[in-house]
Amino acid sequence: KFRSAYTIRVFMVTSFSSGKLFSRLQFTSSLSLLLSRRSASLYPTPRKFENKKLTRTMSLAEAPSANALIAHAERMKHVHLATLMQDESRNEALFVKCGDIVMDFCREKMDTEVFTTLLKLAVETDVAGKIKAQLSGKKINSTEGRAVLHTALRAPADTVVEVDGKNVIPDVHTVLNRMKRFAESVRRGDIVGHTGKVMKDVVCIGIGGSYLGPEFVFEALRTEEEAVAAASGRRLRFLANVDPIDVKRALEGLMPETTLVVIVSKTFTTAETMMNARTVKAWLLQSLRSEAAVSKHMVAVSTNIHATSEFGVNPDHVFGFWDWVGGRFSVCSAVGILPLALQYGWGIVQKFLDGCHFMDQHYATAPLDANLPVLLGLISVWNANFMGYSCNALLPYCQSLLKFAPHIQQVAMESNGKRVTIDGQVLSYEAEQIFFGEPGTNGQHSFYQLLHQGRVVPCEFIGFAQSQNPVHLTGEAVSNHDELMANFFAQPDALAFGKSREELEKANVPASLIPHKEFPGDRPSLSILMPKCTAFAVGSLLALYEHRVAVQGFLWNVNSFDQWGVELGKVLAKEVRNFFGAARKGDGRMLGAFHPATQRLLQTYMDM
Repeated sequence: KFRSAYTIRVFMVTSFSSGKLFSRLQFTSSLSLLLSRRSASLYPTPRKFENKKLTRTMSLAEAPSANALIAHAERMKHVHLATLMQDESRNEALFVKCGDIVMDFCREKMDTEVFTTLLKLAVETDVAGKIKAQLSGKKINSTEGRAVLHTALRAPADTVVEVDGKNVIPDVHTVLNRMKRFAESVRRGDIVGHTGKVMKDVVCIGIGGSYLGPEFVFEALRTEEEAVAAASGRRLRFLANVDPIDVKRALEGLMPETTLVVIVSKTFTTAETMMNARTVKAWLLQSLRSEAAVSKHMVAVSTNIHATSEFGVNPDHVFGFWDWVGGRFSVCSAVGILPLALQYGWGIVQKFLDGCHFMDQHYATAPLDANLPVLLGLISVWNANFMGYSCNALLPYCQSLLKFAPHIQQVAMESNGKRVTIDGQVLSYEAEQIFFGEPGTNGQHSFYQLLHQGRVVPCEFIGFAQSQNPVHLTGEAVSNHDELMANFFAQPDALAFGKSREELEKANVPASLIPHKEFPGDRPSLSILMPKCTAFAVGSLLALYEHRVAVQGFLWNVNSFDQWGVELGKVLAKEVRNFFGAARKGDGRMLGAFHPATQRLLQTYMDM
């Protein structure tokens, strides 16, 4: 309800600049019309959308709590974090544990009233019901008619999860057991290459979800004590980019007779992957000089047995997965598990899967106010849609997580970077933030200048109490890890509290430098702290962020599990590829099919 024209003006400003919740078109009504409807909500009447077999509940814009959150956001803009953090009961309420994982979000721009309202928003948008639908095998990917069950990939063998009336868990464990036997046979030397030598080097060819997630986990464990011992004498490389430079780097220092190649493509038609696969196949054949070598040195993760057989892959060495496994959520399928098992052995892989399952269980059973994925999702929506922060920085203070931000970029931005709701209506608000990040302290010497004194970017700090590689030099006051973690604890406070003009004056800073050295503070962040970066912890962290993305999608009422936005560029690239094929043979007639600006650039490329 609106009490005055002034109140209405505040509401409109909040909607455009802070919340970005509605389009301008929804606010074109005259002031008199708004005042004549003082008792009515500006939000549409809550509706339910039917999509195949799943009932959709209200969207973010339809939720009654959205009105209150817009008002809260306007209020929070006038309360500094330094003031909010004087309330210790608030700080304690915004501190949550899950097993050994701690999440402290008291440095977010919210008080307990905002937190309570966000939880109401989760109830109104039926987040708990949507989680249950996801985990039970309902086809929540409605545009493709698919279930979303990457959680089934790490479920125990006695679990029952049905899709179309069939329990999928036995099939999952059949593939897991096949991969275990194969990986152990390769590692023991029971399965050898064409010349009889043990294959200690693995090149994994894939792109997007077939690459980013597995590489993240590989790097996360590369210096973990148990994983180091398990991987002794072995090497794992990833080849993703179709750029031939990536081929050269992936194969550098490898010998064909000791190299096993894993080709990851569900359909075995992905353009970049198959070009790279053919290139590496030629590399193998140039040295081994026998087509029979292909079946010894190349295996596949695919569902297209006919295409893999034609390529020369032994059908017994093809490992499948299911249409209810999305590419960016496929780390726990053969996409990630096969190369990881070849590198680290099954013991490490099982701990990783157990960590994922631990977080899956928490996601499924924890109440909303203590559910880490739900809380992360709510905080993201609060920051993006009500506070107006369009970016999010992922800042792991652990060098092992150097590939975490690139993976979560895909998981988040490909999932929720959508323009329409799940029922096809154009969104009246923006979905998803722009994710970027770098391990600390490297990032501090790169983009933290902007974080502290430029635009406001919510930050997520991730740290561990113990290092994978503890070092404490004689004579040093602190260990190397404590030196790292000193920054982990200092940066959130620097962002929150800043440094005032008064403090600078007391420190006798020259007046001319005070504007340059002043830190406004009031910049939100949260911190996630875990004991150690083990395989179990990496699995838990991965699942936490996978589920956080799902929760965001549930709140925004978008389909987080399709990716139609990547298709157009692929189609146009095929047209350009066809032009190149003809033009390189002297037939440039296809050039005229392109826009004049594109013609000019293409011709310049061809003439160089």
